[in-house]
Amino acid sequence: MPLTNSPDRYGAVTKTFHWLTALLILSAIPLGLIANDLAHAVRNPDIATTEAEISRAAFLFSLHKTIGVTVFFVALLRILWTIGQTKPGLLNGDKPLEARAAETVHWLLYGSLVAVPLTGWIHHAATTGFAPIWWPFGQSLPLVPKDGGLAHTFASLHHILNWVLWLSLAAHVAGALKHHVIDRDATLRRMLPGRTTAKPTARQPGHAFAALAALLIWAAALGTGGALGYFSHDTETAQTAEAETAEPITETASAKTDTPAPTETAENAWTVTDGTLGLTVVQMGSEVEGQFEDWTAKIVYDEDAGDDGKHGTVDVTVTIASLTLGSVTSDAKGPDYLAAETHHTATFSADLVSRDGGHVATGALTIKGNSVPVEMPFDLNIDGNTATASGGLTVDRRDFGVGGQSEGNVGASVEIRFDLTAER
Repeated sequence: MPLTNSPDRYGAVTKTFHWLTALLILSAIPLGLIANDLAHAVRNPDIATTEAEISRAAFLFSLHKTIGVTVFFVALLRILWTIGQTKPGLLNGDKPLEARAAETVHWLLYGSLVAVPLTGWIHHAATTGFAPIWWPFGQSLPLVPKDGGLAHTFASLHHILNWVLWLSLAAHVAGALKHHVIDRDATLRRMLPGRTTAKPTARQPGHAFAALAALLIWAAALGTGGALGYFSHDTETAQTAEAETAEPITETASAKTDTPAPTETAENAWTVTDGTLGLTVVQMGSEVEGQFEDWTAKIVYDEDAGDDGKHGTVDVTVTIASLTLGSVTSDAKGPDYLAAETHHTATFSADLVSRDGGHVATGALTIKGNSVPVEMPFDLNIDGNTATASGGLTVDRRDFGVGGQSEGNVGASVEIRFDLTAER
């Protein structure tokens, strides 16, 4: 079989691209739909789910997205190959309506094979708490920041453009079957393995009308999606459910926390004026960062330590519901994890002591009613009545009854860190 096309037949390379693309698309679509259904079941509070079910949903999403990225690159290669090839003419070019419809569907398919996986990839790169793509370069994209609004927009685009792809694919298959069963021409057979040739009609449709029609269909689809509220950040689309299968993970640790002064007057009391309280977990081998928006710290600190090396005390109260989680917020605050409805706060109470030329906060961290003794080293710099401090520690989430006992999708170790500025 010749590798290249001729005016009356397709070559082996074009046929390989065609059927490879078909195989990938027909694999990715059901994988995405099944994983999406599993994700909604995982999020449904009325349905008991297991770690195995969460892992299954994440696995299917990873497979779906890995195939999607493969489709993107195969489509680009197919387009580059097509540009340099002769295109066999249509066998029904003397039927203007059918011919123009066929060309329009071809434009929609080529465009969708690039746009659908690309919008899904950008959504993946902009969000956190995801099932990873199994390509070494797949988790991020240049110029795509971690941003919840951007992730939502591209999730909506991916969802809407998927409908265009599905309808175009259905029209393409229906057209091929019509040619084969009703018209009994060689349109379908010349895309099958072998040397099937067929003489095109003398009349052929132009590309301008089909390209314009495809653009109008895409515009109409996006306009309809916008009118239905898909681009509103208050609207969840089916595609955002992917992140919902992930374990509780957050997005960023750069938010400012305005912490009130201590409620009691104390010598050497300090008021936190700016700061962040963040955490890092490992999900499916990737580090993901998060933060709490609402926390208060009552600090008493004296530069001159007592005989026991103690400088003062710190009492921190964290509002669990203030954890910023993007699309996995409800999972993290659910009863299997941080249980925000029944355990509203987490606390850390410690003595501030000097040790080995530095400082350590030694005390107890309490989450979900489980109190664990911890020590947190920190760096401190005092300039007059202004102090800056930063530090952190690593805990095992299982000690606090957060998540299952197995590491599963999320590692057991959680890194907690803080940075703050305080005034005396």
